[in-house]
Amino acid sequence: MVSIEGKRLVIFGCGYIGSAVAEAALAAGARVEALTRNPDKAAALRAAGLTKVVVADLASSDWHAQLEGGPDFVVNTVSSGGPESYRRSYVGGMQSILAWASAAKTPAGTILYTSSTAVYPQGGGVTVDETAEAPGATPNGAIIRESEILLEKAPASAGARWFILRLAGIYGPGRHHLLDQLRDGATTLNGSGAHRLNLAHRDDIVVAILACLQAPASVGREIFNVADTAPALRSEVVAWLAQQLGRPLPTFDGTTTSRRGGAPMPDRIISSAKIQRLLGWRPRYPDYRAGFGNLLSR
Repeated sequence: MVSIEGKRLVIFGCGYIGSAVAEAALAAGARVEALTRNPDKAAALRAAGLTKVVVADLASSDWHAQLEGGPDFVVNTVSSGGPESYRRSYVGGMQSILAWASAAKTPAGTILYTSSTAVYPQGGGVTVDETAEAPGATPNGAIIRESEILLEKAPASAGARWFILRLAGIYGPGRHHLLDQLRDGATTLNGSGAHRLNLAHRDDIVVAILACLQAPASVGREIFNVADTAPALRSEVVAWLAQQLGRPLPTFDGTTTSRRGGAPMPDRIISSAKIQRLLGWRPRYPDYRAGFGNLLSR
């Protein structure tokens, strides 16, 4: 495992995941810089100890002169505020990062992109690994896949190696919509309980990102799924949460539970066996009981 102590990390999109990566990298002794669109977030990042924080639109080139190229690590955790900004945030953002990286005197050491399992259309209870077709199950998923391809085809002048992490449903501290609904006393939930929830706890995602950055030089140009190891039916998760909260078991209204972009929620098992095998990553929260149990204890 390669140490990141003293190494330079630039994070693009310091939102829910990016901020947690910054915190963990600082704790490990890295020199961390970031770009964000949010001035309030920028102030918080500076207060946390980041070396440099730039406020700018990632898809523009305005920031290129404000961040020195050639860092040891680049992490792109950009997210989109809505469907209308998907292409600019994901495709435009990736194009801007690669142009900046390619223009530097030396390439970045590692470029990592947090993508999504939304690129997979498969359902029907199948197990989905990184060899599965991934054209994007929705228009938004197709845009995310397009941004992946940009990184896959990036010239060596941009980065020595790259990783793409396809994240399952993200949850964790401050981000637990299903739990919030039950805490608020919801008696009816939208959609169906008949599909499995593939989840990834924020803290496990951060560990997966750091595992990639610290991977031996012989490992790179890889796509990894990041998900817990025990996906469960949505109805099972809801029943367990209701029991823990002492709430009546809610019903489902039977409407189509849609992914962002409009497609029905598929029933499948997202396999994270590859990152476990190649990098030794193991989720601290291997199932919903461990993850939500941690949140309930706070």
